[in-house]
Amino acid sequence: MASTPNLTDVPARLDRLPWSGFHRLVVAALGITWILDGLEVTLAGSVAAALQTSPRLHLSAEQVGLTGSAYLVGAVLGSLFFGHLTDRLGRKKLFNVTLGVYLIATAATAFSWNFESFLFFRFLTGAGIGGEYSAINSAIQELIPARLRGRTDLAINGSFWVGAAAGALVSVPLLDPNLFGPDLGWRIAFGSGALLGLFILYLRRFLPESPRWLMIHGRDGEAHEVVSEIERRVSNGGQIKLEPVEPRLALGDPHRLTLASVARTLLKYYPGRTTLGVVLMASQAFIYNAIFFTYALVLTTFYGIAADRVGLYILPFALGNFLGPLLLGPLFDTVGRKTMIAGTYALAGILLAVTGQLFEWGWLTATTQTVLWTVVFFFASAAASAAYLTVGECFPLEVRALTIALFYAFGTLLGGVGGPWLFGILIEGGGRSPIVYGYFLGAALMIVAALVELRLGVQAECKSLEDVAPPLSSA
Repeated sequence: MASTPNLTDVPARLDRLPWSGFHRLVVAALGITWILDGLEVTLAGSVAAALQTSPRLHLSAEQVGLTGSAYLVGAVLGSLFFGHLTDRLGRKKLFNVTLGVYLIATAATAFSWNFESFLFFRFLTGAGIGGEYSAINSAIQELIPARLRGRTDLAINGSFWVGAAAGALVSVPLLDPNLFGPDLGWRIAFGSGALLGLFILYLRRFLPESPRWLMIHGRDGEAHEVVSEIERRVSNGGQIKLEPVEPRLALGDPHRLTLASVARTLLKYYPGRTTLGVVLMASQAFIYNAIFFTYALVLTTFYGIAADRVGLYILPFALGNFLGPLLLGPLFDTVGRKTMIAGTYALAGILLAVTGQLFEWGWLTATTQTVLWTVVFFFASAAASAAYLTVGECFPLEVRALTIALFYAFGTLLGGVGGPWLFGILIEGGGRSPIVYGYFLGAALMIVAALVELRLGVQAECKSLEDVAPPLSSA
């Protein structure tokens, strides 16, 4: 027999809070995940040559490629495994566990003694980062006030490129043979991620469990205690007056999470949003990974840039990727989700097609090519970050983390395997025209995504998560 519906004011109390030091702590302690991922991806690419000349490892080019695949597979499996546990066991437990996995694995990578150990530790590092995506995205969205959720989420997702830029800068002195030996620099590079992880693990001690997660798991008393403590921190002990709110959400018995219920939610209750999420994630993942992971090949093959100078061209590219979500993010909360998501996808697609055509005509230099890529991905980065925002906020609380994991896994597999593989084949052909066809394909995917957003997009700006997608346990 169903229990009497329980009225709760937890979501309303969280959404009416003013921006405060607590929210800045949430951003710093949880948002660092994207910086770590950017750092890891860039360092792995930067130290590839060092791994081949390392007296201890002496990896072949094929083995270096396999370690990249191991990181990718780990990220996909880690996101699915830890995403499921995040919905069942709680956000706080898992965002500490996943950071712990990353921290231990990247530290162990620095002490790898052969190819097999390096491969295994890279797999575990990827699993930790993949798990972080689902645990962190869900926690951030549940703790940030509704009116600020869009800009905050976009800025945090865009911070991946802060890590990418840091990785490019750090790798230069660490890989200098005059400063460090051939078997030492790459070890210090991976160890640096572990030191940053220790600091973040300390910060996370001061973050509570998501009150929204407690609320939908029948732990309403704990949820109210956590919200009351947050309110005390935000109001500075009562010096800042908080407006009273009325309970608006009625909850019934806690929902029992199963894979069948996840499938039913995605395919039966929200088929339009599921289609939208797949299209947004797939299109951005294709052009991002295809172009970013082959960017160095284009510079060296067609513009004659020396391999040790490629990093100088990646830095402005990374800057544009970071500034896009940071500067455009507020518009996603004011102008609205549908308009901004469709606009950034369409602009990125059109500019990508124009850049590709100029590249084919031979009108570009390495510098102008970099400038145009920076402009393209100023918009594409905001679009990609909005894709993660969409799949996070458009589905019920009970399945949020696993849903994020499913879409992340799909996008990672498509972008990390399909895109770079296709563009690698096109570049090997030696001509410009085949590569342009790949650019046109990416542009078409982005424009199609913009049209799908206009048709299926959700106007979630400034709305409570429970209004965008009512909990499955709603009475």
